[in-house]
Amino acid sequence: MKIETVRGGLCAVKGVRAYGIKEGHNGLAVIEGKGQAVGMYTASKIKAAPVLFTKRQLEGCEGQIQAIIANSGCANSFTGEQGMRNAEKMAELAADSLGVDKKEIAVASTGPIGKQLDMELIERQLGHVVNGLTAEAAGSTAAAKAILTTDTFYKERAIRIDTGDEERVVIGGIAKGSGMIFPHLATATMLSFIYTDARLSEEIQRASFEDAVANSFNMVVVDGDMSTNDLILLVSTGQGGEISEGDFKEGLNFVCKELAKLIARDGEGATKFIEAWVKGAASVADAKEAAKSIVRSPLVKSAIFGERPDFMCGRIIAAIGSCTTVSGVDPSRISIGLKGEDKDKVSAVKNGEFMDLSGVVRELMKDKEIFIEVDLGIGESEATAWGCDLSYDYVRINAGEA
Repeated sequence: MKIETVRGGLCAVKGVRAYGIKEGHNGLAVIEGKGQAVGMYTASKIKAAPVLFTKRQLEGCEGQIQAIIANSGCANSFTGEQGMRNAEKMAELAADSLGVDKKEIAVASTGPIGKQLDMELIERQLGHVVNGLTAEAAGSTAAAKAILTTDTFYKERAIRIDTGDEERVVIGGIAKGSGMIFPHLATATMLSFIYTDARLSEEIQRASFEDAVANSFNMVVVDGDMSTNDLILLVSTGQGGEISEGDFKEGLNFVCKELAKLIARDGEGATKFIEAWVKGAASVADAKEAAKSIVRSPLVKSAIFGERPDFMCGRIIAAIGSCTTVSGVDPSRISIGLKGEDKDKVSAVKNGEFMDLSGVVRELMKDKEIFIEVDLGIGESEATAWGCDLSYDYVRINAGEA
């Protein structure tokens, strides 16, 4: 199998058209593409109206959808019965504009919690968006830009998979997310819409999706706060080639990880991207928990912002020690390596002992990308998590000053 990165985002996928517009803080995007959809939703006990509505839609139409309509500037969360009516109205407006059944429209929203949607604005914007729908690459980019909130750049990726029998499969997606990022998708906001033209069963589609999300979006932490609106959809148009389950999983994991890393790089106020790779754990679950605890720790994140390796390593150890579900941790077996963008790995902790954290280590901390390697020395399992540093600007943004 050969994976090739291609242009076009969502619109690289056969059978997909997209477009979006942004007016100040308010945006609207529509993605049109008939297919089998599977979704994953925030684990928050207070789910936003569009999350509840879309989950109900997919269950009611056995996963078949025609389009997604998504707005930015208002989360339509904590809005009661009126919020549910507005989510349904969004689906109705999109269905009427596209000439399809309202039951086959998915809805997503992102923005401030606790205010009602401006339905007149959405209706007006929808006319422009539907008129602009296109299968060209610009359509995917426009949709990706329309759903941004505090994001500083749009996020899209697409790959083409050569299955070796002259058939090709494309997977393309867009995402948004910058703050309020600590997704737990087992059942500012993180949204992602991914399409593929692969011909595959719903069972393989769902299993591949759950695996990819667990290893990508669920491993990103910007600030440790879970949103009421987290929503990811995977839609298969079935207009491309056939592909094995293993190859599709590999391709989908690649796209999801690329989008997840873009979210981490664009964390609110971030100056540095962090990757934490934990190996030598007793289980994958242990490795995942330890990796996420590192990128979730405000103390670790602050030390990285301050470029203090001496503070950071002690705080990494504290973060690992705080993981109540991680078993068998032996301080004398822990080793920590650090790496910058283009620099060789430096040993910071070796078998439970701190190394010299001056000189080259200090220089390494000035890089914009910091890679942390932790070896627990217990077993053979590993996992990777992504995040960003915690800067003064994060507080300013979330205090409403920027």
